[in-house]
Amino acid sequence: MNNLLGSLFVIFYLLASSISSGQELKVENLDSSLTSNQNRTEQLMEFSDSIQRIDSLRAVALEEEIDRLQNSEIVRRQTLQAKIDSLNRRKAEQKIMVQHQVDSLRAVNLGVPLILNDDTLFYIYSKLGPFGPSQRAESIAHKLKMLGDRDDFDPDKLVVTTGAESDDISYEEIIILSVTDTDGFWINEARGKIIQTYREQIVESLAAYRDHFGVYNNMKRFGLLILVFIILFLGIKYMNRGFTALNIRLVERSSKYISGIKIKQIEVLTPEREKQVLRLVLKGIKWILIILIVYIALPTIFSIFPATENLANQLFGYIINPVKSIVLGFLGYIPEMITIAVIIVVAYYVTRFLKVVAREIENENIVVPGFYADWAKPTFNLVSIIIFAFSFIAIFPYLPGSDSPVFKGVSVFLGILISLGSTSAVSNIIAGLVITYMRPFKLGDRVKIGDTTGDVMSKNLLVTRVKTIKNEDISIPNSAILNGSTINYSSNADSLGLVLHSTVTIGYDVPWRKVHELLIDSATNTEYISKYPAPFVLQTSLDDFYVSYQINMYTKQAGFSSKIYSELHSRIQDSFANAGVEIMSPHYRAERDGNDMAIPKGFKPGADPNDIKPKN
Repeated sequence: MNNLLGSLFVIFYLLASSISSGQELKVENLDSSLTSNQNRTEQLMEFSDSIQRIDSLRAVALEEEIDRLQNSEIVRRQTLQAKIDSLNRRKAEQKIMVQHQVDSLRAVNLGVPLILNDDTLFYIYSKLGPFGPSQRAESIAHKLKMLGDRDDFDPDKLVVTTGAESDDISYEEIIILSVTDTDGFWINEARGKIIQTYREQIVESLAAYRDHFGVYNNMKRFGLLILVFIILFLGIKYMNRGFTALNIRLVERSSKYISGIKIKQIEVLTPEREKQVLRLVLKGIKWILIILIVYIALPTIFSIFPATENLANQLFGYIINPVKSIVLGFLGYIPEMITIAVIIVVAYYVTRFLKVVAREIENENIVVPGFYADWAKPTFNLVSIIIFAFSFIAIFPYLPGSDSPVFKGVSVFLGILISLGSTSAVSNIIAGLVITYMRPFKLGDRVKIGDTTGDVMSKNLLVTRVKTIKNEDISIPNSAILNGSTINYSSNADSLGLVLHSTVTIGYDVPWRKVHELLIDSATNTEYISKYPAPFVLQTSLDDFYVSYQINMYTKQAGFSSKIYSELHSRIQDSFANAGVEIMSPHYRAERDGNDMAIPKGFKPGADPNDIKPKN
């Protein structure tokens, strides 16, 4: 516990040192500003003094000439006197001009205060020799404190002496402060009056200072300091005991209520880990309260003694000022928040309206000529993105810190990072938009994309998902679809019908009309094949040993094409076998040398019909 208090005191001592450094920096900046203005004032005064010296010399010369003139030369004497009066008027006007210039500088700079015992006696505006205003104020304050700390101090020994360049206040041959003509210009008073006023203020302030730092008051302060330390020690001690008892009551005695934390079937925390977490939380709360109590006690301790009272105000300011800044910032940000809220509300309701319109178009309750129903949803998504993008652009200037160079730098960095890392994604998004409005297929269509054949299950801006007849889900990038070829089997199936076709090769010994009849009969009896238009046969080639016959038939069920082909081939085999016609494969040649015919056994001439039936 003692180590903790010692560490905290060291930390706050360093804080106090930083505060003092900041104050010194502020004083130096103020001193440099006042020194700059002082230089301007001295230049004005030097310019004015040079003119006044010239005018004074001319006035003396004119007065000497008047004295030499005889009484008979009255006109000449009057002329010279008029010139002297003119020089005096110009001298007075020059002084007024300099005073106006000093007044304008005084309105900008308030001067360096001379503070003794938290009481501002007066302000110093000008430098004296090599010493700036802040150095003069510091030196005078130091000398006054030395006088106030002397047991034999006698205010009657503070005397005022008048010199050619300045009026001084001294104590036993020690010059406490000096007032020059420059100080008089800044204060707009005669320096004799200023020095007397300063002496009265110093005497009153030293009397208050000696009373404030008397033995009786110092004893009270030390007693109060001891009392604060006792309260601080007891507060931390009993708080520590209270948290120990609370730990026992909540954790140890409440074990039956601690059963761990589970999310569905996943055990996030076991009962023992939950107890450890509760102990850590209580321990963290305890230390936060201890630090808060010590932080509040330290400014109280500093405020007991006048020498450290400013540190107390600074420590309280570390808490009060941020809270004040947050509150004032929040109140000042209310107009921007209202603007942001209006933009968000407008964007939200515009988006909802467009969503309703898009749903009605998708359900074909609203028909827009040239606009397909399946365009409604992607168009709504695209417009929504544009609306939200423009809303963000409109909101961005009202965000706190949007003008910060760090904020702008992070935004540029993220933009470059996204641009470099999303080249393929952007190409897929562009391809997805093009595909959406090209309409090469829609959901549920049977398509062939590259080497993949299946039904379109979903499509978005990045990929299109196809489900094959083997229940395989294949994701195809939109850029690959755009760059390749796509066959849509379903686009014309409902209107014109999809033409399915298959090829068989039959030898020249079979009449082609018979082959046509058998193929058409097989196709007609196949499920999902349309009766109208009727199936038809094309002879696609006359080869060396056989003729290639292509059976073509219409269907409106493109999704069942695999099943249709399978059934068709089965029926073709049965029809040709029943007719006694051999289906010749490519490069197959039958030589009749007594071998059996290349048809199923049950279909051979004179065969038993029971051989056709499958065996159980």
